Amino acid sequence: MSNHKHNLYIYNSLSGQKEKFEPIHTGHVGMYVCGPTLYSEPHMGNMRTFINFDMIYRYLLLHYKVKYVRNITDAGHITNSAGEEVDSIGKAARSEQLQSLEIVYKYNVKFQELQHIYNLLPPSIEPTATAHIQEQIEIIEKIIENGFAYIVNGSVYFDVKKYSESFEYGTLSGRKIDELSEETRALTAQEEKHFFADFALWKKGNTDDMQIWRSPWGDGNPGWHIECTAMSTKYLGKHFDIHGGGMDLKFPHHEDEIAQNCGSLGCNPAKYWMHANMLNVNGQKMSKSLGNFFLPKEIVEGTTELFDKPYSPNVIRFFMMQAHYRSNLDFTQDALNAAEKGFSRLTDALHLVEKLKTSAQSSFNIQELVASFYTAMDDDFNAPILIANIFEAVKRINLVNDGNETITKEDLELLSAEMKKFLFDVLALQIGTVNNDSKLLPVMDLVLELRQEAREKKDWSTSDKIRDGLAAAGIVVKDGKEGTSWS
Repeated sequence: MSNHKHNLYIYNSLSGQKEKFEPIHTGHVGMYVCGPTLYSEPHMGNMRTFINFDMIYRYLLLHYKVKYVRNITDAGHITNSAGEEVDSIGKAARSEQLQSLEIVYKYNVKFQELQHIYNLLPPSIEPTATAHIQEQIEIIEKIIENGFAYIVNGSVYFDVKKYSESFEYGTLSGRKIDELSEETRALTAQEEKHFFADFALWKKGNTDDMQIWRSPWGDGNPGWHIECTAMSTKYLGKHFDIHGGGMDLKFPHHEDEIAQNCGSLGCNPAKYWMHANMLNVNGQKMSKSLGNFFLPKEIVEGTTELFDKPYSPNVIRFFMMQAHYRSNLDFTQDALNAAEKGFSRLTDALHLVEKLKTSAQSSFNIQELVASFYTAMDDDFNAPILIANIFEAVKRINLVNDGNETITKEDLELLSAEMKKFLFDVLALQIGTVNNDSKLLPVMDLVLELRQEAREKKDWSTSDKIRDGLAAAGIVVKDGKEGTSWS
């Protein structure tokens, strides 16, 4: 851990302002982040959220012992845009003519592969909804016991009106019940809910449901929100430090989590709520209907038509870090190309550091420069400012190399160590590998030759394994009409 004395401030979505971060337990941080729902492959917007919280996790590790919990949603009814509870996993399974367990396994493998490719640290715990059905049932029982839920025909619904008599509903999103009622359709006679804002804690099973569990109210499935309440409180306690996720989860998912936690345990689960923003592609919100949708692996493989070449996971991660996690991010060809050039400058500078000549004194303040790295991250994890400050260090390195600045051996060692700490350990960039080491060129030739032999034998498993292994190391392999290239 770093000995640097820091004053971290986090933008708390709950208060709408930056607050000094003071963990509930000194030296320890509990952080829960909503993970993937395994009915499809995560899109690039999802990955941006996971990458940003990986960066946040990594910086916290410099100063604290961190228990990072990120769930896997492999069961339950997901709330769609119309506010209806839908069995998305079952729907995907039927569409692909697979069992629900096969769908869950298929997309979990893809998610774990993406974590590897984009160099995400694994969380401390990665619990699944299906392994915590009993805990979800117990939370629901507490909510019923406290008078904040009702049972209808084997389903259980959270009673928002009753809850609002004791707690404020909408405390996170700012969306009030009376305002919501004006934009919400009227309940039909067939619906079981007593009030439009009520949401399912447990849904009675249907004959076509592919996943069914027993409960005190009958066989069925948990609602979407209840799993996070059950798992976050099980592993982090009823009140923990940070709850994070994408901006799109603020309402209704996180709002309903707060209601469930207050309704069962009497308090908001998190001291600080953090939300990562969305991304655009070529100036528009990413959407399949707009034709600007792509998957995290496609941009690495060069298989999306939106960009005319593949980009290394390092470059993509570096590009993402140049936008604050709370700001919007626009994927464009020009922006990615600029990030690629910037990443190359960083690589060159780090190689140059090892060759610099030292002097009896430094002509600039190394301590101040290094302190600026921490100051940037202490300001709500401001990675863009951190990168700007690192490029100031790159500028100084080039000036020393040109003989226009001087640096002592001790200062050079400090600067080198701190730059590597922030580039490797915090931003998680993998710099200075194959592209800059001629000794490895024959090795790459051999690896690609073995892959080509596998392709000729139609051994696609081995071919893909080699390609994916290289991608995880930041090396992009692209198969084209003129042969195979890599970068």
